[in-house]
Amino acid sequence: MGRDQDGLRRRIKHGREQMPQGDAEDLSRKTKGKIGPPVTFGIVFVLLTITTAAYFVYQHHLQNVIITPLNAPRIIATNATIPAVNPNRFWGTYRSHTYFGLKTRSPQSPVFGAMWLTQFTNQMPPPVRHWCDQGDGLLGYSWLLHDGQSFGVQELEEAAYTMRTEFVKRPGGDYGGDWTARITMTPKNAGQTVVVSSMFYVALDGQGSVQPQLTRNVLTGVTGQSQELGPFTVKFPKVKAEKQKVAHLITYAGSLAELTDVVKAGMRVEAWDKARTLPYFTLVGRMVPKDAPGTNFIVKQVTATLPLEMEVLFESGSFQSRPNTLEGDVFSSVLKSHVDNFNTKFDGIFQLNEKGYGEKETKIAKAAMSNMLGSIGYFYGSSLVQSEYNKEPVDYWEAPLFSGVPSRPFFPRGFLWDEGFHNLLISRWDEALSLEIIGHWLDLMNTEGWIPREQILGVEARAKVPAEFVVQRNKNANPPTFFLPLQRLIHKMVGAKNPSEQHYLETLYPRLKKWYSWYNTSQVGSTPSTYRWRGRDARAVTQLNPLTLTSGLDDFPRASHPTDDERHVDLRCWMALASGVMAEIAKSLNKDWQEYAATHQLLTDNALLDSLHWSEKGQQYSDYGLHSNKVKLEKPPPPPHLQPGQRPPDMPKIRVSLSDPQNQFVNAFGYVSLFPLLLKIVEPKSPKLYKILQDLKDPALLWTEFGLRSLARMNKLYNRYNTEHDPPYWRGPIWINMNYLALSALYHYAHTTGPYSQLAGEIYSDLRTNVVRNMVKEFERTGYIWENYSDKTGEGKGSHPFTGWSGLLVLIMGEIY
Repeated sequence: MGRDQDGLRRRIKHGREQMPQGDAEDLSRKTKGKIGPPVTFGIVFVLLTITTAAYFVYQHHLQNVIITPLNAPRIIATNATIPAVNPNRFWGTYRSHTYFGLKTRSPQSPVFGAMWLTQFTNQMPPPVRHWCDQGDGLLGYSWLLHDGQSFGVQELEEAAYTMRTEFVKRPGGDYGGDWTARITMTPKNAGQTVVVSSMFYVALDGQGSVQPQLTRNVLTGVTGQSQELGPFTVKFPKVKAEKQKVAHLITYAGSLAELTDVVKAGMRVEAWDKARTLPYFTLVGRMVPKDAPGTNFIVKQVTATLPLEMEVLFESGSFQSRPNTLEGDVFSSVLKSHVDNFNTKFDGIFQLNEKGYGEKETKIAKAAMSNMLGSIGYFYGSSLVQSEYNKEPVDYWEAPLFSGVPSRPFFPRGFLWDEGFHNLLISRWDEALSLEIIGHWLDLMNTEGWIPREQILGVEARAKVPAEFVVQRNKNANPPTFFLPLQRLIHKMVGAKNPSEQHYLETLYPRLKKWYSWYNTSQVGSTPSTYRWRGRDARAVTQLNPLTLTSGLDDFPRASHPTDDERHVDLRCWMALASGVMAEIAKSLNKDWQEYAATHQLLTDNALLDSLHWSEKGQQYSDYGLHSNKVKLEKPPPPPHLQPGQRPPDMPKIRVSLSDPQNQFVNAFGYVSLFPLLLKIVEPKSPKLYKILQDLKDPALLWTEFGLRSLARMNKLYNRYNTEHDPPYWRGPIWINMNYLALSALYHYAHTTGPYSQLAGEIYSDLRTNVVRNMVKEFERTGYIWENYSDKTGEGKGSHPFTGWSGLLVLIMGEIY
């Protein structure tokens, strides 16, 4: 306050000194007794009040920046998903986390889905199958056929029987038309008696109403209405099964995340046989709590000796010109037509027969493609986010997201860097679908240009995520992989000059521009032309090598002691790719493209790249940072002054450096080292390309008969745990997205004039054979496509089914890069 008063007095004095003497004396007489300490303190108080208020307003502004949407036109219009605008995609299997579930692309859609349980097992009560869960121990489940729009065929393998789910949509009316689902269960051993309860339900997510249709206490249908669907009817035709008993549950569920628990609570035990020796679990009927606002959850149960066939018909009340009922033979005929169209389209795009693949391999490729499409979800809600200005996490704005998911049981939600890889495949099948997905993601951008890298929207998605992974922080990036599919899509759109595609480009560009700018401000390194992933924690002393989750390559070895002076070669290469695509878009739209082109030229300059990231000692491209190669995890010494007989506390191991860290290249040869190759930045004539190609084939480094491992076998952190309990993730296993990028690069160098084109072609052929052969073998053996594969045995590891980027198998087989 004293400094402010002195400054104010100086300003008054300065003002008087500029006046003529007579005027100053006159002013002095007039203000005598008026300008003095009381007035001075009053002014200071006002100024301090204003300053304080301004400070708090500014702080409030900083706190709200993270949850302020970018002020730019949306790529996907607010009404783009309503049935009047896009009826063909209104309905879908958009509940990725369920074994079989349907909903609409609307914020509070009624949901429909299947549950089932096997009777007479050793488990009491028997487990209810509903949400995909690796703990259920299914022998395999996969969409065998799914076109992403009109139909789908899925098989699920239990130990004693096979369950098949099929659905077909029929357009008509104002709300997306009708659909029919068919569930078939067939015993694997004809001589074995298997009794299963098949359940199908309808549940509301908030608004709307449903009423059961009962005939002699048998649930034959449901009528309902909602804002998104208008009036509708669900019909349960007669089930085909020899011995069956039917039951139902009419109840209330507090949220969609509680449906399974409500069904379990709504069961009782009855006798299956006349002798009353076989107890089975059946639904109790009406069970609406007294304090519930009404019925919002209705379940139809059919318990039968297999085989069983059950159909469920959804009919829109607005469909007035329905030609016939979509059931029985009519359903089978329409389904066959869709299957034929799918097969024709698939063969035309991927041409696997011409590539030498037989029926077995083609069937697996179709399953990979179909699982990618069948796992696309529609989510609505808000992320939980936090910036350095927020003491506690805050809610992002509520928004929709239409997105593929990496894995239905383990990752049934949107991941930013995964989705770029997903759309390499999706865009080959349906470009319009891919552009819509990309648009949904970019519409989630805030005013800074940041997109939360993991999208956990809605109560069902939130229920699948541990609390420590829910909050997203706005300093953290993810690889901008959308530039991979956009690189080709934009080239096609520019050439076509289609008005709708031109509009898409014009709305896409401002968001990509802001996104690109965010990377170039938030992720830059301390040295010009370098980049650094944020989010590494120097205080993470329980980690052998602090994680770099934001890079996507979580535990891949980086500098052992994170600092602001690190240089990350993979992020620099991602930005080189992004710069080139941005220049192409800007040029096509007659925008200022020169700066993007100049940045692209800078980031692809091999001499500059080599000066920043080529390690002469390691003879490889490397990160740079404060690093020690001699670190290990040790138990800390027990605390002093323990009482006699007192046991020391169980303390986690902490990282210990056996040599002082120094600023140096981090020579961990693996996926990160390959990025100048993977993104085709190394010049075809560069001797460094020759060195990389030689190293690829070295079994002591990355080469295996199953694909390229993630970290060289000779590295000290190869297959090492990162903490006492965290197994290696990107320290040896084979990942299909990185092998796809490697194959794409090898194919490029093999078809580009240069001294190493023949060598690149030979490695390409061998690597492609190894990857495809192993994935096919493991699918046949296990029934799944996997998150990653063992570099020692080729066995599938991690989450399964994982038909996110592991679905790139289809493009590898089709040689589409």
